[in-house]
Amino acid sequence: MAKTPAAPVPADVPSEGTLSGKGRATPTRAEQEAARKRPLVADTKEAKARAKAEMAAQREKARVGMAAGDDRYLPVRDKGPQRKFVRDYIDSGWHLGEAVMPAMVLVILATFIPIPAIQYYSFIGLWIFILFVIGDMILTSIRVKQAARKKFGADRIEKGLGWYGAMRIIQMRFMRLPKPQVKRGQRPA
Repeated sequence: MAKTPAAPVPADVPSEGTLSGKGRATPTRAEQEAARKRPLVADTKEAKARAKAEMAAQREKARVGMAAGDDRYLPVRDKGPQRKFVRDYIDSGWHLGEAVMPAMVLVILATFIPIPAIQYYSFIGLWIFILFVIGDMILTSIRVKQAARKKFGADRIEKGLGWYGAMRIIQMRFMRLPKPQVKRGQRPA
């Protein structure tokens, strides 16, 4: 048998060694692991600054929403139509509890006066005032519950509405959160 010369292989047809597989060597495990390694969170200054700015924007949006009384941003204790009714009911009137902090500041200032009688009577006056505030809290709590029963029905009233209203009256009006949505004298519907 005579050997016939092999036909030339065209350039575009892959050679026998590259027919099977993907045309390149399989990477080692170390190479594969090195290629997969990357930080879970980008560790660049720009990424950190961007994330910080986004968080600040979200916090500001939540703060504004809470101050405005938007139900999506309120904590659980302030959510719902009954709590909104109580807030509006409390914010529409004048209460002794709003003056507790200023009264305490006056008593502290009175203790700097070197006359014992003024110091003594200022403390007595403060305690009497606090008793009146407690009475106002109790009466307001009763009124709030009655108004809520009238509006929402006795069987649908939430627990804790009276306490919620009583705690709101001892905060100064400008410090309340959510911010008051009604003016004084404007009773809620």
